[in-house]
Amino acid sequence: MWTMKRFVRCLAVTIACWGPMAWADVNTDWDTIACDVVAATKPPTPVGVRMLAITQTAAYEAVKRATTSDKRAPEVSADAAVASAYRAALIALVPTQTAMIEAAYRKSLGTLVEGAATNAGVAIGERSAAEVVARKTDDGASTAESYRPVTSPGVYVPTAIPAVPQWIERKPWLMTRAAQFRPAPPPALSSAVWARDYNEVKAMGGKTSSARRAEQTDVARFWEATLPSIYHGVVRSVAEQPGRDIARNARLFAAVAQGMDDALVAVFDAKYHYNFWRPITAIRNGDTDGNDATERDASWTPFIDTPMHPEYPCAHCIVAATVGTILQADLGDAPVPSLTTTSYMVAGSKRSWTSVEDFIQEVAEARICDGVHYRTSTEVGVAMGREVGRLAAQRFFEGP
Repeated sequence: MWTMKRFVRCLAVTIACWGPMAWADVNTDWDTIACDVVAATKPPTPVGVRMLAITQTAAYEAVKRATTSDKRAPEVSADAAVASAYRAALIALVPTQTAMIEAAYRKSLGTLVEGAATNAGVAIGERSAAEVVARKTDDGASTAESYRPVTSPGVYVPTAIPAVPQWIERKPWLMTRAAQFRPAPPPALSSAVWARDYNEVKAMGGKTSSARRAEQTDVARFWEATLPSIYHGVVRSVAEQPGRDIARNARLFAAVAQGMDDALVAVFDAKYHYNFWRPITAIRNGDTDGNDATERDASWTPFIDTPMHPEYPCAHCIVAATVGTILQADLGDAPVPSLTTTSYMVAGSKRSWTSVEDFIQEVAEARICDGVHYRTSTEVGVAMGREVGRLAAQRFFEGP
């Protein structure tokens, strides 16, 4: 399990490495820092994704202003604009981590030449961050959650409140409404598809499963991680390729961050609309679903702890497909570089893929082997993610 002690140890190593960083690209460097700053507060994953969406949108807006084609404007340091935007947005969103943010900012500015261009970039970054933060203040994220547990008077039910039920009230970045890509209902419990899904996750996703291969177990543990850093590592695999410039990378990070945030708005809308049961609930109640092909296992438990929100569709899957679709749009016809990331769930872990599709499908398979999702849910989540990703690609890569 990912303990706070392990996280602090990993974070200390990251911070210690900031000193000698080359800062070859201020976007990729600050993306790493932002992921660590957000993770330090251990937020619910949707909250962390929203923070990064605001932060990286601010950096994107700052780069656009700093790289204006108006030759009459004074020279502006785009690097200073990006660093300043990240700093201002992160301090506004994660004030408890101000010391960490300021330490990174000092190192970042220390690589730049003092003068009017740097000062102008700092001012642009601060203004861009202030505007984006203000614009998203009333996006619905702060709506008080009012989840009502389903029970009969006097009957005990588990008392933990599910994750972000208020997310369905969010104002998206790219979508017109939270339900824009709401899918059809999950399979009927009387169907052959339901029996297939049930028996597959029962066999593959149990804590002591003998059907799951060792490699599948390793992958399942890797993708138990849900904080946005696991996806941002994949994005940096593309952003760190030779020949890319600051504007292109700022656009990529903003597109991914907004896409991931909208993907979670869309998936939580569907989750709370359908309120479909998780495998641990279904399998322990397999004698009540009216399907003779689903045999009950009274003591079945999944390989990982079940997330605290409804099952359908798969959130990891929609995020992976959103990210993958945006990366493919950014790359166009160019070869896909080795996509690589690490997981804080497994010390020293690293996984790589030679195609975007392999990356997306691995995430989907992992959630079945984790014992927390059915195959149909992973397929639907991937399909939704492709829609959100295409929307982001249209906004960021097909415009003027």
